[in-house]
Amino acid sequence: MAELKLKTVTRTQGNNQALKDGSVKPRIFSFEFEEVNPLIDAFRRMVRGLEFDVCEMALTTYICARAHGKRMTALPIFLVRAFHHGAVLVNIKAGIKNPKELEGRKIGVNRGYTVTTGLWARSVLQHQYGVDLKKITWVLSGDEHVAEFRPPSNVVPMEKGKKMADLLASGELTAAIGVEIEHPDVKPLIANAKEAGFEALRNRGHYPINHTVVVRDELLAAHPGLAPAIFDAFAEAKRIYVERLRSGRIEKPTAVDEVHRRVMEITGRDPLPYGIAPNRKTLEEAIQSALEQGIITRPVAVEELFPRNTHALAG
Repeated sequence: MAELKLKTVTRTQGNNQALKDGSVKPRIFSFEFEEVNPLIDAFRRMVRGLEFDVCEMALTTYICARAHGKRMTALPIFLVRAFHHGAVLVNIKAGIKNPKELEGRKIGVNRGYTVTTGLWARSVLQHQYGVDLKKITWVLSGDEHVAEFRPPSNVVPMEKGKKMADLLASGELTAAIGVEIEHPDVKPLIANAKEAGFEALRNRGHYPINHTVVVRDELLAAHPGLAPAIFDAFAEAKRIYVERLRSGRIEKPTAVDEVHRRVMEITGRDPLPYGIAPNRKTLEEAIQSALEQGIITRPVAVEELFPRNTHALAG
């Protein structure tokens, strides 16, 4: 029987490096990696055209896509995690002294409303700082990967021909999420945002998931053992990375490596756990935030998001 070859997109990073360089090889199939830059283009192509067999995917995009019947299913592999306290930038001339004062204002969201950074940043504003998200007008610079999605009434598109960074710098937008800008009138809303993220981890167990991995449903149906096999391959590559991180054998640590190291210091555990069980609280938080923010319209159980034969896996 010919070996199953899976057209796969995932960005090269520490926890999947061993897959990309071939030092970890799957048992019953092989990956045929394709590079897509920027990675978000792969998300869009997968959601709209199922162009790949296996694809790294933003968690909120997947939750939204699943709600709209897209024929792909995530595995409980969580490649990217990050803290988003620093994602909200504010124009200091607006006189905002605390996050609650964003209510009644216009806030930009880079790209679409369902972008995962936006979900987590809004969740932080709501649950850690008491902001009523419904009292804010959210202004988008782009459209959604899931074309069928219709946002809440307080979500509006940016005027054509404008740039979100310019609107933030001029004060037309009080604040914006996920925008890259260097301007004397623009600063992070939350002071010491990096440490605020780590403090939220210590005090609340807040450790957001950004990316998962999805597989075409047709393949999962045709190959019943495929989901666990893909999980095992990604988990083994991640185990190698975590061992190198723990023993200080990463020669030139990136900023992402440093975040993983700090998380390991704070929790005393693997900074990138895979599987439902060690991530249930965070997954429930993401689902609840998606529901509260109008990204999905009905509650979803965590198990609904993943194949049955992956529910007990951990790695």
